[in-house]
Amino acid sequence: MSVDKETLDQLAISEAEYEAIVERLGREPNDLEIGLFGSMWSEHCGYKHSKPLLRMLPSDSPRMLVEPGAENAGVVDIGDGLAIVMKIESHNHPSAIEPYEGAATGIGGIVRDIFAMGARPIALLNSLRFGPLTDARNRYLFSGVVAGISGYGNCIGVPNVGGEVVFSSTYSGNPLVNAMCVGILKKGELVHATTGEPGHLLMLVGSGTGRDGIHGASGLASRSFEDERELRPTVQVGNPFMEKVLIEACLEVAKTDHFIGIQDLGAAGLTSASVEAASSGQCGLDIDVALVPRRAEGMTPYEVMLSESQERMLIVVKKGHEEQVKAIFDKWDLDSTVIGTATGDGMARIRDDGQVAGEVPVALLTDPPMYRLKGVKPAWLTPLQQYDLESVPLPDASATVILRRLLETPNIASKEWVYRQYDHQVQTNTVIPPGGDGAVLRIKGTRRGIALATDGNGRICYLDPFVGGMIAVAEACRNVSCTGAEPIALTDCLNFGNPEKLDIYYQLEEAVKGIAEAGRALGAPVISGNVSLYNESQGTGIY
Repeated sequence: MSVDKETLDQLAISEAEYEAIVERLGREPNDLEIGLFGSMWSEHCGYKHSKPLLRMLPSDSPRMLVEPGAENAGVVDIGDGLAIVMKIESHNHPSAIEPYEGAATGIGGIVRDIFAMGARPIALLNSLRFGPLTDARNRYLFSGVVAGISGYGNCIGVPNVGGEVVFSSTYSGNPLVNAMCVGILKKGELVHATTGEPGHLLMLVGSGTGRDGIHGASGLASRSFEDERELRPTVQVGNPFMEKVLIEACLEVAKTDHFIGIQDLGAAGLTSASVEAASSGQCGLDIDVALVPRRAEGMTPYEVMLSESQERMLIVVKKGHEEQVKAIFDKWDLDSTVIGTATGDGMARIRDDGQVAGEVPVALLTDPPMYRLKGVKPAWLTPLQQYDLESVPLPDASATVILRRLLETPNIASKEWVYRQYDHQVQTNTVIPPGGDGAVLRIKGTRRGIALATDGNGRICYLDPFVGGMIAVAEACRNVSCTGAEPIALTDCLNFGNPEKLDIYYQLEEAVKGIAEAGRALGAPVISGNVSLYNESQGTGIY
């Protein structure tokens, strides 16, 4: 094996996976190529431990307009020729390292997923978990994450209308930051993330490419960590004002016939965006990194392809229409550059000033190994489930004192301090604001409205993952129904520890089964979602 174990660990590739790469490729990959595999075969991009489980989730509904996982987000028909696009996604590991930028770029990433599909973002929600506020570091993470969400979301003009915050010691070393975005579009204007036929041009638009975020969301989501100092450079830095301009410019391009597809550059940056678009179009790609605008000198092809610099989009432009598309981006004062083409040979070919720096089959990059493990019920779970609650002594205090104590706990106390920092009235559509069961937004030009809620209960999942999965779905649906709305679709974010530990895998599998059963019973398909694994510190997973 020509690659040392330290390099494989940095890329979150096992020795067995590396041997599989060599066997399937027919040779040893070079440094750039192993970097491409590391990003595309990561847990974040490849869903190695969760994709087999996600097939259990209900996805049959006449309202669904795209298959789950086929695009950047799920799409559901709401009538009147309109559709809602929605997705929830985690940014746990970056937020644990640098809370403000981690949370802010989490908002930026989920918003790009929505407008990449031609939908205008109309709402943000979040689901947050932190350790007890008696600890100074937990207070630092809590305030930093809330500031990051508000600082980014308020600047881009998308209302933050709901969410939840929970405090527990299990999250002290590893907070959870889940961000959800909802958008709206006309059914006939849905944009796909594809290259289409060979010959179309790949145009990069937005911020310059720097070294921030290399091995960021893709690498961090595939491993646990203890010392955040050495990982701080892997956290991306966001620019919400650039994002706002990108939203308007890309939505303008989406109204033209000059393009084929749009893809955002999120986890794994240009690698993931270009490879996934090529895979969708059953094409190859040819990119010259020398053409990529940069904001750091001396960057290698490896760094350019794996950079997770924010506020960048990949536009697949019809050949001969590049000047028309560039004119739109010029109007919005955005840099746009053609960096490559879609090809017909199925290869992901990366050049540096014309010279081939690496080439591997697209089909190989998008086909990571899948792990369907046999979960083991934790030995401690059955005794815990059989615990005699009647043996717990009642507190020696009056009901008034007990009530006051309960109301003072952070998990029950008002979360107004949090949501008052969010602009929930921008766009003037918010009918029911944060603080209630669910938020309600009007749909301008119609007599329709949409209700939104995020819910979860890690403690119940800890005690019974199957029941916990069901209760999470039921609670979200109840909160939506309390506003007078009918629950029609779900998006889920699964946050668990190391799936290679069979007791953790058991929790993940059982929770998915519970979500699936409740979704079917309530007629609410799971149209999109995200899986965040390896959430643990000091060897102990969160719940």
